[in-house]
Amino acid sequence: MIAYLDLPSGLSGDMLLGCLVDAGWPLKRLEALPKRLGLPEGVCRIRALTVRKQSLRAIQVEIDRVETGTTRHLEDVRSIIERGDLPDAIKQRATSVFVRLAECEAKVHGTTVDKIHFHEVGALDAIVDVVGGVSGLHELDIDELYAAPPPLGDGWIDTEHGRMPLPAPATIELLAAVHAPTRPAPGPGEWLTPTGAALLAELARFEQPLMSLDRIGIGAGQRDCDWPNIARIWLGERTAAGPMIQIDTNIDDMNPQLYGAVSDRLFVAGARDVWLTPIQMKKGRPAVVLSVLAPVDAEVRLSDLILRETTTLGLRVHHVYRHEAKRRNEEVHTRFGAITVKLKWVDDDLVGATPEYEHCRMLAERAGTSTREVYDAAVAAADALLNAKRT
Repeated sequence: MIAYLDLPSGLSGDMLLGCLVDAGWPLKRLEALPKRLGLPEGVCRIRALTVRKQSLRAIQVEIDRVETGTTRHLEDVRSIIERGDLPDAIKQRATSVFVRLAECEAKVHGTTVDKIHFHEVGALDAIVDVVGGVSGLHELDIDELYAAPPPLGDGWIDTEHGRMPLPAPATIELLAAVHAPTRPAPGPGEWLTPTGAALLAELARFEQPLMSLDRIGIGAGQRDCDWPNIARIWLGERTAAGPMIQIDTNIDDMNPQLYGAVSDRLFVAGARDVWLTPIQMKKGRPAVVLSVLAPVDAEVRLSDLILRETTTLGLRVHHVYRHEAKRRNEEVHTRFGAITVKLKWVDDDLVGATPEYEHCRMLAERAGTSTREVYDAAVAAADALLNAKRT
């Protein structure tokens, strides 16, 4: 299943939680998070209310925390998540959200990641926002998350660091790091919080996919406005086929070490696939074709990135048509821990299960063994899962 976040009034962590609960994530799973994170009983209370934002019904999640003046470093937050009774995949993604946030905070304040004090975003409610958002997406079997351009408003906000201009410095750094598109806000004020920006930057692609809709979840913001202060999550399946573009360019004069960085930035900017093909150009010079497959609406953004980040002077753009298999992530258990595998369907036939390489690599480093050994164990567990589902 895939999901698309429609953000008419931006996003905060609690708005995402409201979307997920309204879309079918059991409220009891959210309410159990403080206990699963090992937090003392009563320090963090969660409730979900059905409210009206102008003429629209929505779910508003409120998280009341009983702590004051608490600041945490990245390692403090990482320790809370690691000790939690959570699947490894959730721990990994939630930690990645906070690592990304710490890196941007460090840049904003001119310091290092290990010295960053999380103030508002290190509070227990913010930790529940992030872990809850990642958990809800995982437990709703959402394999890919997409998002609309978030709205950014102007003005000022009072924080633990003092008065700050809007958008908050960490928020705009998080968006800049992934080259996120933005749009004007419906009014002055903060419409995208640092927590919301970190979740989007780490988990979402900023594009609208071709999809068949299954259901919609609506989450409410805390403020009442002259318009519905909501976010919406659309859940469904990717359509089997759709128009795409392929961008190609021949390059014979660029340091090969730079291709990895270019590829990473293309994926962040919305490319679906990036590959290199060796060729021979005029005068016998060895060269490569840099190829990018992407949605049609990403053409300008990706073309500009290639022209800026490589030595090429021109690009070729072809319109292509692609068919895709349906996919879903599940976990298998090995002696090294739980590992995410991607299940593949063609029509209604389950035809494959492939371990996630990065998850295998992470567990191999933790166990002090080779990635191949962990991957082989994951393949065996994936095959067993495949056979069980077929019978």
